[in-house]
Amino acid sequence: MNWSAFRIGRTLLGVFALAFLLSPSTPADDSAALYKTKCTACHGVDGKGDTVVGKKTGARDFASAEVQKETDQELIDITAKGKNKMPAYASSLSDAQIKGLVAYIHALEKK
Repeated sequence: MNWSAFRIGRTLLGVFALAFLLSPSTPADDSAALYKTKCTACHGVDGKGDTVVGKKTGARDFASAEVQKETDQELIDITAKGKNKMPAYASSLSDAQIKGLVAYIHALEKK
């Protein structure tokens, strides 16, 4: 057996594992990026719905009392199944991604 190759392989595996564990990406970062790509055209960066498309489609203000009082499950259902002019995302986003977006939407009230 070539112990030198084994040690190099083991070292590389350790380096890759450490790089993965120390990766700066967090679920919150992923949700923010996903929000940016899927939601900002209508709801805007701040979630107010104050965009050209948002005004045209009647996008709701995520910081409003109406939206903030909705349960996570209600917002998950709306995001997954769509509502009014909002498209359904169940076929293009995972359950975990939708839950992350809902958490991000609730956080917009605090911004």
